[in-house]
Amino acid sequence: MAQTVENDVQLEGNATESNLKPQRLKITRFSDDSDKKILLKRLKDVEISVPIVYGTIAFWLGRKATETQSHKWTVYVRGATNEDLGVVIKRAVFQLHPSFNNPVRVVESPPFELSECGWGEFEIAISLFFHNDVCEKQLDLYHHLKLYSEDESGPQSTKKPVVVETYNEIVFPDPSEDFYARVQKHPAVIVPRLPVTINLPSVLATNVEDLNEKRGDTKDHPLSQWFNNFSEADELLKLAAARQQVQAHIIKLRRQLSVIDGLPLQSWKPASGQ
Repeated sequence: MAQTVENDVQLEGNATESNLKPQRLKITRFSDDSDKKILLKRLKDVEISVPIVYGTIAFWLGRKATETQSHKWTVYVRGATNEDLGVVIKRAVFQLHPSFNNPVRVVESPPFELSECGWGEFEIAISLFFHNDVCEKQLDLYHHLKLYSEDESGPQSTKKPVVVETYNEIVFPDPSEDFYARVQKHPAVIVPRLPVTINLPSVLATNVEDLNEKRGDTKDHPLSQWFNNFSEADELLKLAAARQQVQAHIIKLRRQLSVIDGLPLQSWKPASGQ
C-alpha cells in the first residue's frame, strides 16, 4: 500500500499487490500562495490520471550464487502500458537497505529503475518527483522486495523470476494549463476533454508532439516478458475516464442551475396558459 510522510496524498480504494483493482493516489493541489509564486494557470474541475506500475523482478543466480549474493533483482516504476513516464516524472529516488553501498539511488531519467545483487528481502522506499508544472510535492511509495516465491514448491529456477508488481493511478486535480498541453496526446496519460468554455492558449496547444520526442518507454525492455498484463485494469481506466466526463457535465449543470437560481422569479418562471 502506498503511503506518504505528510498528508499530501489521498488514498482511494482498497487495492493490494494481488489485486488489479486500481488504487487512486490523489495529489492535493497547490496552495494559493504557491500558485502565485510560480504563476501557473490552472484548469478547474479537471483531473489528469497517470497509471503506473511499480515492483521488482528477482532472478536466482543458481551455481553463481554465494551467501551474500544469491539473487539479481531490479526495482522499477513503469507506465501501466509500458509507455514513457518522463513526461510527468522528473526523477525517482530509491532507498535501499543500509547495508548497500550508497543506499540512496537517484535516477534522473526514464526508465526509472535500478538493478542490484543481494541475498535478503527488505522494503524499498520509492520517492517520485514531478516536473514543476505538474506538482511540487513528492509521492512516496513502498515496495517489499521478494526473492523467493511462496506459491511454488521444489527447487528454485534461474529462468523463471519472482515478480511482484503493484498497479496504481496518480490523479492530479486542477492541473496547470502547461501540464495539460504537454500530455494531452501522450499515451501514458489519461486526459479528459476540456469543456467547450475552456480554450488553451494557442502557444500551449501547438508543437506538443515536439516536447515528447524523447521517449523512455519499456516496450522493448529486456524484462518486459515478465511484466504483468494489466488488461483488466485498462478497462477500469476507461471507466475512470468516462467518470471524469460525467463529473465535468454535472459540474456544468450545477453552474447553470446556480445562475438560474440567482435570477428574479419572473425572468424564468414558465408563462401560464391562455
